[in-house]
Amino acid sequence: MSKLSSLQFHHSNSLRKPSPPTNPPLKSNKSEEMKWVFNKFDTNKDGKISLKEYKASVGTMGWGLGETEAVESFEAMDSDGDGFIDFKEFMEMFNVEGKVKETEIKSAFQVFDLNGDGKISAEELSQVLKSLGESCSLSACKKMVTGVDGNGDGFIDFNEFMRMMMNGKKLA
Repeated sequence: MSKLSSLQFHHSNSLRKPSPPTNPPLKSNKSEEMKWVFNKFDTNKDGKISLKEYKASVGTMGWGLGETEAVESFEAMDSDGDGFIDFKEFMEMFNVEGKVKETEIKSAFQVFDLNGDGKISAEELSQVLKSLGESCSLSACKKMVTGVDGNGDGFIDFNEFMRMMMNGKKLA
C-alpha cells in the first residue's frame, strides 16, 4: 500500500525541541523509522496489522479511501494472504536498497498535497502531521518547508519532494 510510505517522511530540524519518546527516531536507519510507523498502525501491539487497524489508521489520517479501496490496498500489502500485514510485508513497499520507489514517493506526495494543487504548504504539512498524532506548530512546519523548498516559493513541489527523498532528507 503506497500511502503508508507517507508516514515515514520526517525532517530533522535543529530548531525543533527534542521529541518525546513516542515520536519516530530522528537519527536512525530506515528500518527503525519504519518500525515506528508500523507500530502506529499496530494499535493492539500484536506484531501485525489487521484490516480493522489498517482502516482505522488510514481513516484517522484523512486519506479518503473508500471501503473498497481500503480493502484492496490492504490485500495488496498482505502478500501471504493471511489476513494481516506483518512487518516484513510492511517493509516490502521498499526496494532492495531500502530507497523508496518513485511510485511510493508520488503517492506520499499526494497524501501531503491535501488540496491537489501540486505543492505542499506548511499548513498542509501541519494538518497531515496532526492527523498522525504529531504536534507541530505552523511556525515549525514553515521552517521544515523552507529546508526543502529549493526555489524559494514557500512550497514543496513534487521535484523538491523527490529530491528530498532521494537524498535521504526527512520532512518532519
